[in-house]
Amino acid sequence: MTSLRFAFLFLLLSFSALAQKDYKLWLQYNETSNSVMISEYKSNLKGIVVLGNSETIKIAEKELKTGFSDMLGNISEIKSDIKGENNLIVGSESNLNAEIKNELQSDFAKINDEGFIVKTVSFKNKKQIIITGKNDVAVLYGVFNFLRILQTNKSIKNLNIADSPKTSIRILNHWDNLDRTVERGYAGFSLWNWQKLPDFIDQRYIDYARANASIGINGTVLTNVNANALILTPQYLEKVEALANVFRPYGIKVYLTARFSAPIEIGGLKTADPKDPEVINWWKNKSAEIYKRIPDFGGFLVKANSEGQPGPQNYGRDHVDGANMLADAVAPFGGIIMWRAFVYSEHDANDRAKQAYAEFQPYDGKFKENVIVQVKNGAIDFQPREPFHPLFGAMPKTPLMMEFQITQEYLGFSTHLVFLPKLFQEVLESDTYQKGKGSTVAKVVDGTLYQNKLTGIAGVANIGNDLNWTGHPFAQANWYGFGRLAWNPYLDSETIADEWLRSTFSNDENFIKPVKSIMIESREAVVNYMTPLGLHHIMDTGHHYGPGPWVSNLSRPEWNPTYYHKADQNGIGFDRSKSGTNAVSQYVPEVADLFDNLETCPEKDLLWFHHVSWDYKLKNGQTLWNGLALKYQEGVNQAAAMQNVWNKAGKYVDSERFNEVKMLLEIQYKEAKWWRDACLLYFQQFSGKELPEGVEKPTQTLEYFKSLKFPFAPGNG
Repeated sequence: MTSLRFAFLFLLLSFSALAQKDYKLWLQYNETSNSVMISEYKSNLKGIVVLGNSETIKIAEKELKTGFSDMLGNISEIKSDIKGENNLIVGSESNLNAEIKNELQSDFAKINDEGFIVKTVSFKNKKQIIITGKNDVAVLYGVFNFLRILQTNKSIKNLNIADSPKTSIRILNHWDNLDRTVERGYAGFSLWNWQKLPDFIDQRYIDYARANASIGINGTVLTNVNANALILTPQYLEKVEALANVFRPYGIKVYLTARFSAPIEIGGLKTADPKDPEVINWWKNKSAEIYKRIPDFGGFLVKANSEGQPGPQNYGRDHVDGANMLADAVAPFGGIIMWRAFVYSEHDANDRAKQAYAEFQPYDGKFKENVIVQVKNGAIDFQPREPFHPLFGAMPKTPLMMEFQITQEYLGFSTHLVFLPKLFQEVLESDTYQKGKGSTVAKVVDGTLYQNKLTGIAGVANIGNDLNWTGHPFAQANWYGFGRLAWNPYLDSETIADEWLRSTFSNDENFIKPVKSIMIESREAVVNYMTPLGLHHIMDTGHHYGPGPWVSNLSRPEWNPTYYHKADQNGIGFDRSKSGTNAVSQYVPEVADLFDNLETCPEKDLLWFHHVSWDYKLKNGQTLWNGLALKYQEGVNQAAAMQNVWNKAGKYVDSERFNEVKMLLEIQYKEAKWWRDACLLYFQQFSGKELPEGVEKPTQTLEYFKSLKFPFAPGNG
């Protein structure tokens, strides 16, 4: 019996160790196996000198101890003062001695309040490494950056890093409901256990904050944009306060979604009219109540007059009236209002893609200075590919905040491997031409195009209470990559993939090179097997799981996939050219002309802007029908290639994560074929053409695919 118990205990411990790998995200701190780097690290890290004793500095010290211990063994002693050489000196500017501060004077001039310095200096003729910044949170960012250098086996001999975030608000939007369901969430239930808060602080809250701090995320919106006014009641604000206290040492501010009708629902008023004095006073008092509990409360995120949410238009007012009323309420406390531009109306069925621009652009310059308008990356809704939103660059007097979706609502949920930083980069690099060539979306977002002071990037979170946080081990890379691009919108997605793979799995080049290649290709693969050549929003209705290009019976036209692809015997695609809905006119002439002309429109956006004949010749000489079918097949082939690469990666990855990904890639391959077959069978009714050579024939009928129902698909909230 004793031996059996021992064996059982051993199995439990082994499973726990493997499970930890899933849970630890990119902070694995795997033992360094490169003998050359071990020697370099040990010779340059004789001791750690930590200056200051704030809670944040203690977190930084603990992180260094954990990182060094796990990666290198206990190589460094903690010192109370600087003795000898090759020490790591960690502390904010105010805690550095005058000589070191003077040595770093030019570096401090390069960074902002959140920026950090990691530099090798000579102090009293002895070599030291300094991690510093203008405050303790900046130091913590520097510590995580330094540990990433060790994780990725880079040299620390002559460090000279002065790095600052290029945006001021780097924030996760949690679409979490108070009942712990998560709208468009595919990784379990919400992290926030409101029932047990405020007295029970789950270790997950701390680990969540730590993970965000490691990539420079400095804010979190705890609740769904489809808001519940109860979050603003004292019972819940006490719970929010408890979370804010956990997150504060990690540099993370808490924000909440404000339901516009809250003065009626929890305030007992008869109206929520933003011009009504009682309503104005109610929001001022509510803001004061929140800031009394949470002095560093960030402010409110608002979804108004969209998809049934209440807003100022209910009272004959406009977005400016609503946003500015709330802005005045939080302004005395330094708070901001993030007002979402995701609006579309069933009363304007002309072209949903045009509505946000039409509704917001005329208000440029009318919002208060602490309002930032949050705009989705594209004009429809987080599709696998969309042209950049025409609002970017079109409101020079108004700060615009990017809203990306990290969770994969339209990209196969957490069962598909899709590396989203590739999508993010494509959007950020897009040229608006608003001030001539080089006026990229990134320059709008970071404020440099129009010198906006308030800047930000938001990401709709893919985080739940699944053991691995994100449902798919590789979906962790999208959280990581979002944080890195929010810090620096000019980073290359390949650099991000490289960092993440090395920090999460292995530094072995035989693993890195092939797996990085499938990550970089994965987003294009999904576009190919779901919505090639500019197709969009042809997912099944409501849950958005799987294909549904045939759906046409919903009450609002713009909820139907048939509205977007407009397939008929003459061709396929949504005509947004000057002879169609003229959506192209919302871009500056250089961009509008590019998209408007069938010959110059990029083929990746072709069916977004044009209704094209089935016999139209693509640039490769194929007809549109053949090219479309071959793109669907290419996506399936890419999904199969991803499997082949991963199947050879087993020797570099622990068995649990290897098998997890292997099973998920099999699902992805099956679903890629499902997308190809269902869509081509449906569109074939209109083209009347045979599938070209090289495209596999469907094994099921169109009627079969139409019959599939998914009443309990996750993420419907």
